[in-house]
Amino acid sequence: MTEAPRPDAPVGGEEPFAGPSPTDEAALGDETVADVAAAGSGRIDELEAQLADRTADLQRLQAEYVNYKRRVERDRELVKQNATFAALAPITEVIDTIDRAREHGEVEGGFKAVADQLERILASVGLEKFGTPGDPFDPTLHEALSHLGEDPDVTVTTCKVIAKAGYRIGDRVVRAAQVLVVDPVAGGADPHHASSDVQPEDPETVDTDTSNEDQQ
Repeated sequence: MTEAPRPDAPVGGEEPFAGPSPTDEAALGDETVADVAAAGSGRIDELEAQLADRTADLQRLQAEYVNYKRRVERDRELVKQNATFAALAPITEVIDTIDRAREHGEVEGGFKAVADQLERILASVGLEKFGTPGDPFDPTLHEALSHLGEDPDVTVTTCKVIAKAGYRIGDRVVRAAQVLVVDPVAGGADPHHASSDVQPEDPETVDTDTSNEDQQ
């Protein structure tokens, strides 16, 4: 009777496969963990780079929005100023008429109350009056109507007479002041001082010289 072969018996004289040893399994486990850690670190670096890009994009968008908001506010203020300028420019002629009437003592009673109220309203919206005699001439603020010659009392070209007051809103001139100007004396010489330097002749000396000429 023939004995059946055992399941774990070698076939054809080969040794049976014993499988990985515990040492091999530990080494394989270490390599797997290292690979996973390396892959995870690379993914983290990629995510951090994407986060930095998105943050930079958000900051750019925020800066653009802030600049846009400032431009809109500036344009809105400019439109407001232009509208105020256009509305107030013709009224300056009315104020000129009131000023002339006031100089002649004709602003009285109800007319005075209306004139005062009008001036208060114009001041409240930013209309400022400027131009007084003695102001240094500034071509950005003054319009020279005439030149009155030289004046020894000034050192620069000066507004001598204010024909019409000027008006401005902030730094913007609504109407330049119309003025008559004088210049300082040419060369800086003061005729008053020049005349004082000339000493009068001694009358006795003049008489003596004259008598000597007559005797000769």
